Amino acid sequence: IFNKKKKKKHHPFSCFVMRLTKPTLFTNLPVTCEERDLPGDLFTQLMREDPSTIKGAETLMLGEMLTLPQNFGNIFLGETFSSYISVHNDSNQVVKDILVKADLQTSSQRLNLSASNSAVAELKPECCIDDVIHHEVKEIGTHILVCAVSYTTQYGEKLYFRKFFKFQVLKPLDVKTKFYNAEVSRTRSETDEVFLEAQIQNITTSPMFMEKVSLEPSMMYNVTELNTVICGDEGKSTFGKMSYLQPMDTRQYLYCLKPKPEYAEKAGVIKGVTVIGKLDIVWKTNLGERGRLQTSQLQRMAPGYGDIRLSLEMIPDTVNLEEPFDIICKVTNCSERTMDLVLEMCNTRSIHWCGVSGRQLGKLSPATFLSLPLTLLSSVQGLQSISGLRLTDTFLKRTYEYDDIAQVCVVCPAIPVQAVVIS
Repeated sequence: IFNKKKKKKHHPFSCFVMRLTKPTLFTNLPVTCEERDLPGDLFTQLMREDPSTIKGAETLMLGEMLTLPQNFGNIFLGETFSSYISVHNDSNQVVKDILVKADLQTSSQRLNLSASNSAVAELKPECCIDDVIHHEVKEIGTHILVCAVSYTTQYGEKLYFRKFFKFQVLKPLDVKTKFYNAEVSRTRSETDEVFLEAQIQNITTSPMFMEKVSLEPSMMYNVTELNTVICGDEGKSTFGKMSYLQPMDTRQYLYCLKPKPEYAEKAGVIKGVTVIGKLDIVWKTNLGERGRLQTSQLQRMAPGYGDIRLSLEMIPDTVNLEEPFDIICKVTNCSERTMDLVLEMCNTRSIHWCGVSGRQLGKLSPATFLSLPLTLLSSVQGLQSISGLRLTDTFLKRTYEYDDIAQVCVVCPAIPVQAVVIS
């Protein structure tokens, strides 16, 4: 008994896969010296005769010629992967029913990239079948391009072979987000605004032109972009006219989100984890190669207010020392039960409440609110914190304490100067 080794099947085709990328500008390293040095004018003359240099500016590293890619290069997430596939008949026989199929295998799925799934009737010797595929890369990690060729020989035998081309998809940007909750707006009234700070870092080895960085809000929010400065009738970008991001540089973008009126009026809707939206980033590299990246839905943990939320609708910025001033508080029932509330006002070292403490506020149904005007004064100058409010639910005999509600600047009123005439 002899072990017969299986003979490897020889196929009449050669399969070539080439990545299609734009060329790069040719750069050279200029070498110069002073005229009194030993080489004299030799280096300058050589640079003038070099066809890759710019006439009249030979000492610049950037030339006028283009360089074709010397290797496969890097592929980044969000870019479009383009490839040229060529199947060549190397034999002296006519091959029939040739079907070329290109699939892209990722860690999660397999995609068919072939432009046509119909077979070619026949392929004569020294002829080829060409195809160009395009795919927007949406996953990082290992990708495998599988080129499969099936055909029928002149003897009627159906054969099939595959070739695999592996490449890595890298991450071009590092995106970090931070959320800031605004309890009081610029008008010193209560607000549910959320500020989103997006930090975008270029982690590639080449500069990027940031064409667009926008926030697509969810259905609960309206968004205002805070990355422009209004000058007259036009808005100018805070990053200048040329929006370039150098390698390893980081840029910060700021957005303000405000709940839509139909959601802001409902106290229990915006609670817990809420979806804010997603960032849409578009950039260009090298000779205008575009990339696009969309983040997943950004989620924010809404601040917890417990059963009762107490916020300010109106408060002055500056008040006079020992003079009463008014504020308006908003009490919202965030629970799922009706409350019967009693208000108590406790004086602090610097803040003194004016009015009756222990008064009944009445019943407050779930998801409703009431406005509460209050008067107080401060006996100490400087930035003072408003504290000392207590709300008691008589149904459950539960007391809710509210300190450091807001801050107010207390100043000494100006004393008019009277002129004294000395006779």
